[in-house]
Amino acid sequence: MKPSEAERLYSITQIERGLWAQGIYAGGMDEVGRGPLSGPVVTACVVMPEEPLLEYVKDSKKLSESRREKLFPLLCETALCFGVGEASPREIDELNILNATRLAFKRAYAAMAQPPALVLVDAVTGLDIPAEQRAIVHGDALSYLIAAASIIAKVTRDRYMAEMDALYPQYGFAQNKGYGTAAHIAALREFGPCPIHRNSFIGHFTEKRV
Repeated sequence: MKPSEAERLYSITQIERGLWAQGIYAGGMDEVGRGPLSGPVVTACVVMPEEPLLEYVKDSKKLSESRREKLFPLLCETALCFGVGEASPREIDELNILNATRLAFKRAYAAMAQPPALVLVDAVTGLDIPAEQRAIVHGDALSYLIAAASIIAKVTRDRYMAEMDALYPQYGFAQNKGYGTAAHIAALREFGPCPIHRNSFIGHFTEKRV
């Protein structure tokens, strides 16, 4: 039988409840956008209170766009503190996607008014931040804090890509969010890349550069 939402929230806060019991308010950190052909990689760091636990907070990939949009303001209002960071397509080209992601995490942490002393990170290690780091594989499915960060990062990036769709409508960014769909790749081959494409990601599809 499928667990109730209360039971699911209890399960996804096992790590957090252990910390809260010690008076530790950790930050959850996650990224969105490592795989797309265009746009930035976006990260978030979020510190949430013990109460209220927000229903439906889970891995952003398992939520509908409408649900994410509803949760986004609730998370921002409920969070004790949060920060968002990004690394640009040019930084991704120059640093590689892993190092650019680490840079975006550093920026998200630095953007916080009260950065936490401990962070739970979805899989990525070796962040250049002055905090204890615990990398959790599949963290966005196992940790309430990381899931909250994934939603904030996802909505932030998706909104940016929708804005870019207005500037570069031929690529369908509002629909594909920069991922390599068949229609996006066809547009790349027809029109070449635009300024927000990642040149290091598109060599298989076009030899044109910007």
